[in-house]
Amino acid sequence: MRVTTVNVNGIRAAVRKGMQEWVTENNPDVLLLQEVRAPEDLVADLLPGEWNVIQQSSRLKGRAGVAIAVRPHIDVTAARLGLDGDTDVDSGRWVEADITVDGTALTVISAYLHSGVATDAEKMAAKYRHLDMVTSRLADIEGEFLMAGDFNIVRSPADIKNFKPNHNKTSGVLDREIAYLTQWFSTYVDVHRALVGDIQGPYTWWSQRGKAFDNDAGWRIDYQMASRALAATAVSASVGRAADYASRWSDHAPLTIDYDLS
Repeated sequence: MRVTTVNVNGIRAAVRKGMQEWVTENNPDVLLLQEVRAPEDLVADLLPGEWNVIQQSSRLKGRAGVAIAVRPHIDVTAARLGLDGDTDVDSGRWVEADITVDGTALTVISAYLHSGVATDAEKMAAKYRHLDMVTSRLADIEGEFLMAGDFNIVRSPADIKNFKPNHNKTSGVLDREIAYLTQWFSTYVDVHRALVGDIQGPYTWWSQRGKAFDNDAGWRIDYQMASRALAATAVSASVGRAADYASRWSDHAPLTIDYDLS
């Protein structure tokens, strides 16, 4: 099972810049999308080939939006949208599907967690409230699962090029945010990190400003987090970093992991 997660930064813009060609070439079985920012009836037609798509749009027009797209050979047995207690600002950030792949049943989640603004108490309060809802939902999931998407938080200095100038100053690098990931990964597995080992990066997002992409001054904020048994089947990981700035179809790069379910 090949699983790709990517924040597309607006799927219609990503398609214009080459997303369809990338998906065709890399051929994932499960494609998890964040920041779709498009009506639900458009998404399936914007993906190359045949897909079953489960999506939650944001109740705030032009914001967020998450989707799970699976190939026809994968059975979808149930779908759930959103989290208990979510508000309009939380909508379009969480979608689940129960699927069966080659006899293996699991829950897959596409998640787009709040980015937050360190200097804006109201936005940070919304982020922490959302992270609490995620923690509560994770505790209720039974069986094998994979939560993937844009978490908007780094785990450690290994996940961001410029840790010191951002630490406890920039949202995504605050100790209180990082504590959530520490808690989650004490129970579940950061599959990407488990496969690549204790190295710097690989990053999945680069600011559009300055020369961040050219200098690889990035952040690793896109994750595939799995139950331990499912994580143990992961065999390879890759980040689809574009060859150059002009070739990018999003400010994020797709994270792809292959799972050997045989």
